[in-house]
Amino acid sequence: MPKISNIIERFIKEMLNEAEDGIIEIRRNELAEKFRCAPSQINYVLTTRFTPYKGYYIESRRGGGGYIKITRVKIDKNPDLKHLINNAIGESITKNKAYHIIEGLREQGIITKREERIIKSAIEDSALNSVSINRNILRADILKNIILALYR
Repeated sequence: MPKISNIIERFIKEMLNEAEDGIIEIRRNELAEKFRCAPSQINYVLTTRFTPYKGYYIESRRGGGGYIKITRVKIDKNPDLKHLINNAIGESITKNKAYHIIEGLREQGIITKREERIIKSAIEDSALNSVSINRNILRADILKNIILALYR
């Protein structure tokens, strides 16, 4: 018998396949009820199976059952995006390397100078000050999500 995580993942992927634009909205509690599991199980599936590396952008809002919007970004069909997400950023990135990537996006006309400043502000050390360990991992996750949001 397949694990509940696999079943939930398959269900969500089927929903995404049926969505014309590759975007679905679900409620965490409703999905948990459907599969008779805790909402934290849904969170686990989302955070481990629907990652930026795999081309998924997740927006989450707490309250009212936990609204979640999942967007599938076709990174396989965009070799530059796939390279950027998997190779250039990776699982961890320093502030200086991230700044170079962001500056490159602006130079290519993908983002504006204002957007460059906003993104840099989101990943600078002072913004991540409360994180003492794994700061570069968090910085990479933030940068990947921003880039996926730009390409969706």
